[in-house]
Amino acid sequence: MTDRAPSHPTSDLRGAHVLLPRALPDDPLAAAVRAAGGVAVPTELVRFAVAQPSDLLDQALRALGEGAHAWLAVTSATTVEVLAGRAADLGTTLAALTERVQVAAVGPATAAALQSAGVHVDLVPPGESSAATLLDVWPAAEERALVLLPHSEIAGPTLASGLRERGWLVDEVVAYRTVPVREPDPAVSAALAAGRITVVLLTSGSTARALVALYGVPPARVCAIGASTAQAAAEAGLTVHAVAEAQTPAGLVAAATHLIAEMSSSR
Repeated sequence: MTDRAPSHPTSDLRGAHVLLPRALPDDPLAAAVRAAGGVAVPTELVRFAVAQPSDLLDQALRALGEGAHAWLAVTSATTVEVLAGRAADLGTTLAALTERVQVAAVGPATAAALQSAGVHVDLVPPGESSAATLLDVWPAAEERALVLLPHSEIAGPTLASGLRERGWLVDEVVAYRTVPVREPDPAVSAALAAGRITVVLLTSGSTARALVALYGVPPARVCAIGASTAQAAAEAGLTVHAVAEAQTPAGLVAAATHLIAEMSSSR
């Protein structure tokens, strides 16, 4: 059974070692862990690669900049990173390419990534970050209007199918591939085996599956950023002890702090 943690921490992490599923410079999740007093232990579980060849993605971005689409739907911060990178390779910016369209983000973390790239965001659903919640607030279809939906190669059909059922034309394009890391980090293996990791944070189903593939089921508490990640983690054999209420770095760290507070109070 999992608890849905509040979006604001009830205590700090008090020196707890927190395993993060990525090792990015200036990672906001690592910053949130450190700000809460925790020790961030970053490890790369999956890598992202721009879909090759990139011709279809580049063609879609050019059409976006020319006003061929009414909306751009973005379902992850990784998608933002990929689009911004391809825009730069095309000699422009994602902000410039989206000046003539409305932009939807699946949740606050994706919206923040878009805004950091200089992109205005017109639609963010309240509550859980998911295709279903985005569909719930999506406006009525405009005649012959086109939505650009870039996504990973393993993305589910929920958003594209839902938009089409509502009368929208959908231009789907694979933007990136998710590639699992093949070799475990010896330092992380040792830390897990010695029980030095207090909490593992999971940000996606792919990180949950990669964690188990690389390290097995860890002897640590597990926090998931949302319901879909929690479900994927459970299917991979993990016990999820808390699910973030807000699907942001701060929300995930709040879930961890709430969990640690509960662990301390039960001793």
